[in-house]
Amino acid sequence: MKPVELRIESETDHLRQVIVHTPGAEMDMVSPLDREALLFEDILFLSHARKEHELMCAVFEKVIGGEEGVLQISTLLRESFDLEDARASFIDQLCEASHQSNLRAFEGELSRLSPDQLCHFALTGSSPLRIEASPIPNLMFMRDLAAVVGDHIVLSHAATSARARESIIINVVVHHHPTFAAYRDKIIKLPKGVTFEGGDLLVASKNTVIIGNSERTSFGGCVSVARELFARTDIRNVIMVNLPPERSCMHLDTVFTFAAPNECVVFPPLIELEGLNNVVSFSPGEDPDRIQTTIWKNLNEALQVLLDRSITFTPCGGSDPLSQIREQWTDGANLFAVAPGVVLGYERNQRTFDEMARIGYRVVSSEGFLSYYQTSDFLHGEKIAIKLDGYELSRGRGGPRCMTMPISRLNYS
Repeated sequence: MKPVELRIESETDHLRQVIVHTPGAEMDMVSPLDREALLFEDILFLSHARKEHELMCAVFEKVIGGEEGVLQISTLLRESFDLEDARASFIDQLCEASHQSNLRAFEGELSRLSPDQLCHFALTGSSPLRIEASPIPNLMFMRDLAAVVGDHIVLSHAATSARARESIIINVVVHHHPTFAAYRDKIIKLPKGVTFEGGDLLVASKNTVIIGNSERTSFGGCVSVARELFARTDIRNVIMVNLPPERSCMHLDTVFTFAAPNECVVFPPLIELEGLNNVVSFSPGEDPDRIQTTIWKNLNEALQVLLDRSITFTPCGGSDPLSQIREQWTDGANLFAVAPGVVLGYERNQRTFDEMARIGYRVVSSEGFLSYYQTSDFLHGEKIAIKLDGYELSRGRGGPRCMTMPISRLNYS
């Protein structure tokens, strides 16, 4: 495997490397009785969910120009476990995070599992040992485990115990897998007591990011991320968007995503809302221990001033309020850009695709894109909205952006 190159300076630059997780055995271990405790919405038909996910990955491979740029987190974890230090780190962090389960009593037995057995246990909770552990079906939503900003990677602090093992997995991979060796000093770990998940962070430009203060990312998490980015990267503006602590909009990217540098798809009832302190930006102060704040009327105003360009906000679900609510529920606003003006979304959100067509996008199926498009088509200006079959995947309540962690993008303009 080639070394990774951490480089994200925009949400819409041409995709070069991305980490994903195609649903596997862990998905078949979710029971209707415990799905809510696992923060999972439904019981997925695994074989169909895998086919849909594999089709999405095929689109990525076409855009990137080969399968080497599409990395599976399960493969990275398994290869990390070839190293004794990685296995020891995973077990230690897991025991620390699972103090109520008293996993310390099984620490020695866990350390004697083979790399394959330990990897299977990490994903499914199943092992030959007398341990009761849950599967982690939310691993398919790779976005939440971390966020790459510039050449740094910000690791998540999961807001719930159900997702703590996912945070441990990405921690072990970036600290131990050989392909991340050049970036060991580029890892940002946040202080204890704050929460942060990658679905709440969007990279608007080389010096501006947007963070949602949401159900999953605390105010302390937003400020901690801002301080770290100011101290270690080229970021000079962090725009914080306050979201209601509701399951339907658990992360910022469920109500707001970029399709192109000057085009966003939004859920209007939240993103166009105006009110005191709904949108606040942070910037470095003259004193390194202080940050400056600016209050904005709304997100569009903040973006147009700080990015110095006009931004078009396109409503998911179109102009009808009921359609907006329905299609936000099925991730109509959770688009993933693979190049400027080339995005993927779930086919079921038809009114959102109608809106994309209205602003100049050619709407195509994922199969059609794979069959008829060449790299030149989406490197030289044609705007394309790709409809992804996601009838099973969408039941997990996460769209294409939720399922992807891009780690490298290149600007060809």
